[in-house]
Parts: sequence; C-alpha cells; structure tokens
Amino acid sequence: MAEIDTIAKHLIQTYPADFARFALQRDDIEDIEVIESEQPIVKARRTDSLLRVRIGGQEVLVHHEFQTTDHSAMSRRMAGYIGRIIEHYGLPVYAHVFYLRPAAGRRDPGYYLQEHPGYQILVQYKVIRLSQLAGQAVLDHEFVGLLPFAPLMQPPAGQTEAAWLEQCVARAAALPLDRPSKADFLAGLAILSGLVYNPQTVMAIVSKEHLMDLMRESSFAQYLAETIREEITKEVTEQGIEQGIEQGGRERAIEYLLDVLAIRFALAASDPLAARIVTIEDVQRLKQLHRAAIQVPSLEAFRHLLEADE
Repeated sequence: MAEIDTIAKHLIQTYPADFARFALQRDDIEDIEVIESEQPIVKARRTDSLLRVRIGGQEVLVHHEFQTTDHSAMSRRMAGYIGRIIEHYGLPVYAHVFYLRPAAGRRDPGYYLQEHPGYQILVQYKVIRLSQLAGQAVLDHEFVGLLPFAPLMQPPAGQTEAAWLEQCVARAAALPLDRPSKADFLAGLAILSGLVYNPQTVMAIVSKEHLMDLMRESSFAQYLAETIREEITKEVTEQGIEQGIEQGGRERAIEYLLDVLAIRFALAASDPLAARIVTIEDVQRLKQLHRAAIQVPSLEAFRHLLEADE
C-alpha cells in the first residue's frame, strides 16, 4: 500500500532516532542521518527507509521495510536490497522487515540462503511482527515516532483493544506538536490503525476526542476519507448497519448518519444540517438517509434529498 509506505517514510524522516533505537533495541546510537530512499540502489521498488548511524564508534546503515501482507519472494527481495546497499555504501547493514497486520510475516524466515556447494550465500535480516510486541513499551520508552504504530501492537494485560486504541489516540493528541504536525501525526495513526481496527471504531474514538476537524487539515486527509468511505461501502453491510441501529435506536442511527456525512463531506457538527438531522424522530427515515448519505455524490445533493422528504 503506497499510502502506508508514505506515512512510514514521513514518520522515520521526522523521528529517525526513535526508529533506530526501537529496531536495534539500544540507546547508544549517535550521528543519525536520514538517507533519501530515492537512490539508485533500489530501482524496481524503493526501500522504505535507510538511516546512517554510529554505534560504538562504527558507522552502519539501518534499513526499515514495512509490509502489510506476505510476499513469497520477500527473502529474495531483501537479499537484493541489502546487496545493493552494501555495493553502494560499503557499510554494514542492519535490515528489518516490519509486518503490520497480525497474519502477515509468519512464513518469512528472516534470511535468504543459497546452498549450492562452494557457492553458499546467506543474507540475514530481522523480522518484526508488531502484533507480537507489547505496545505499552512504545509509550513507556517514549518512542514518539512509533506511537502511530502502537495500536497494531498488543494492548496491556486486561485492556480491551478499543480502550488501547483510545489510549494511543489520547497520548498522540497530547503531544507538544504544532498544529500541522499534529494533524499529520493523528491522521497517520488513524490510517495505520485501520489495518487492524474497524474504520468505524477508529472514527468513533477520534470523534470522541474531538480530533476530526484537526485531522482534516492533514496532508493525508484525502486518503483517510477515501479509505474510510470505501470501507463503509464495501465491508459494512446494510444488515450490519441496521442491526447496529436497532440495538442503539434513534441515537445510534443519528450517530451513524452524521459520521458518514463527516467522513465523506467534512460536515461540521456546527453545520445547520447536522442540527436538523438531530431533530429527526423516525428511525426508519434515519436508516433511509444513512443509505443515501453513502451513495449521494455531494453534500448539496443530500441537502436537496432531505428537503424533498420534509
């Protein structure tokens, strides 16, 4: 997914020390420099990130690769990356593959091996499956750059996944960042969380924290809106929506409807249209309007539809 690569690259370029410390699990890392990934070392597909660092007086390269799914040729691909990096820079390479989804990376051995007698080749790298890591360590060690990935990790013992996601969002919202940086940070967290969580769960928590308007200012906002809209259309069936509405009654129906309008058309809570929707008493009508909100091409079209029904 190109957007996931873009978010990961943005975070690494902004917080390179956090990613180097996290991947290597050590703090004695100095002189950290981001090497632009648009290098001739990888022609067919760019490497996600490359950091030049100094460890114990030795200069080395730290390579991060992010994957959402399994790839049958991953070990061969990594051997190619590592070989070209060594050829280009002539430095030791510490390479890592981060698997973001729980089911991904189970078949990755962490090495490429050619066993032909007299021509043996072994290229090793570390496989890091985020779903197997304790997310609280990211918060405790203040790996700020890794915080958007924390929801993909294991929650603390006894804590539900939803509560863990809410904790991560709250911690991100409290970071002392300027407004544009915080908008990108939160949007990145929301998009990454969508790899594991239902998009509606993500948006419900973001809305609860009153962060929706801020996230719309992010450079990732368009992708975020498109992704959630597609998920709503593709993954949430009409039956599931109606069951949710039946369970929650009128208030749940209004919440679903306003969420769709906010995601698709950036409808603000202060918009008069939102106030009109809140006054609707008929649950069946709210269901019909919810279906329409998913399908109409514009907010103006929805306004006309609502007025026509009144």
